Amino acid sequence: MPVLRFYKLYLSPNRKYVKLLKNLLGFVPGNLMLYRLAFRHKSVAQVVKKGVKNSNERLEFLGDAVLGSVVAEILFKMYPYEDEGFLTELRSKIVSRINLNQLGRKLGFEQLVEFDNRVINTSRQSSLLGDAFEALIGAVYLDKGYNFTKEFLATRIIKPHVDIHKLENTETNFKSKLIEWCQRHSKDITFELTSNQQGESSKLFTVQASIDGEIFGSGKEFNKKTAEKLAAEKACEALGI
Repeated sequence: MPVLRFYKLYLSPNRKYVKLLKNLLGFVPGNLMLYRLAFRHKSVAQVVKKGVKNSNERLEFLGDAVLGSVVAEILFKMYPYEDEGFLTELRSKIVSRINLNQLGRKLGFEQLVEFDNRVINTSRQSSLLGDAFEALIGAVYLDKGYNFTKEFLATRIIKPHVDIHKLENTETNFKSKLIEWCQRHSKDITFELTSNQQGESSKLFTVQASIDGEIFGSGKEFNKKTAEKLAAEKACEALGI
């Protein structure tokens, strides 16, 4: 066993946390601070510079992009004769907030995520796990690199915990669910196509789901229909539907 790995596991002041992560992830972390940050919600974070908190939000942003890339490659190879629409739809199911929350729960993230339960109510706590999952992928990417992260996701996460063929035949229509909720509560809902941010592809669709004029969810995809579903999913999460 390499000396540094031995030290982290058996001699380091952080050895209990390192062993917990090793049991969870299957490897010994290099930069431990990245992983602590991945599990820190903004409700317990502190401002470090220019209003930015030392929470997992930036890692979540990075992890979302890496996860989407890895899943896209896996599906591209798994379904060589399916079109873009099919691949986009299936990828959105795999990386959906509901699926990531379930993965976080399966992996035992509840014992790792730091948050203030005085700020986060019970209906919102489950989304912390999906957020932490994406942040963790961002941490692994920065710590170990893309190829390691791709292998980790494929062998440690997707193969044992994600039934892709089952998801393929599962219909998760968040848009219909959100519309029905708005109808029951006599609220107006709109899905608005908005301008992309500077530097984003002109083929990318950005859709916002607004209820009575207030934005509750936003989705970005290269397919407008899928972008609407992502916006609806985030709105359902925000409303606790």
